[in-house]
Amino acid sequence: MNSRAFVIPTVIVAFSFFVALAIAQEPEGPQTSPPPAVEPSPQPAAARPTGSRISVPAGTRVAVVLENGISTRSAKPGDSVYFRTSFPITQSNRIVVPVGSYLRGELVESKRPGRIKGRGEFRMRLNTLIFPNGYTVDLNAAPRSADSGGKETMDSEGKITGPGGKGKDAGTIAEGTVTGAGIGAIASGAKGAGIGAGIGALAGLGAVLLTRGPDAELRRGSTLDIVLEHELALDGSLIQFTNVGQALPVTPPPAAQN
Repeated sequence: MNSRAFVIPTVIVAFSFFVALAIAQEPEGPQTSPPPAVEPSPQPAAARPTGSRISVPAGTRVAVVLENGISTRSAKPGDSVYFRTSFPITQSNRIVVPVGSYLRGELVESKRPGRIKGRGEFRMRLNTLIFPNGYTVDLNAAPRSADSGGKETMDSEGKITGPGGKGKDAGTIAEGTVTGAGIGAIASGAKGAGIGAGIGALAGLGAVLLTRGPDAELRRGSTLDIVLEHELALDGSLIQFTNVGQALPVTPPPAAQN
């Protein structure tokens, strides 16, 4: 074998060895090319609380107490009315509308009694329900019965009508007749009594014609049943099911004066 042919491969192998050793021992320093980009690992999406939808069906009755008095003497359409619930609404053994929740509505009609005929009447609607924690929902409800302590009546559409004034009018005329007869008798005897009675009756009739009938009213503290006319949709995640509400004392309205 030619010795020269053997030396050349040996030199090549030795040169490659020293080059590899130099690269391995090269100190760390600035890199001429940027390191490969590391893609961030995807983060899991934050879980959003999902509350169940709670439906209170149409036709549900809600017991409420009136917080501000209403009278056709001063009421007008658009006036606000305020109530609070006096009995809870439950569903699936849970309280979904606690005692002490607030309701707001407005008068949609108000009419004073006439001087000769016609009774005082008003009608209202409730449009907002506010839970004790501030959760607020739209409401569509109307009263169906009321205990006002007076002689007001309510029809199937929630219109409240005041008592008539016929008995009071008859009493006013009779009182005027008696008073006039007494004055006439003192002045001119029996004949004067008849004349005085007629004059007194006319005076009593005039007083009736100038006086309106009794106003329709609901006093503060009156209890009512309202009926949901449409389904009430509630967000379960916003209801505090452990809040059973706080029953407040109900002061009955004063008895109406006859």
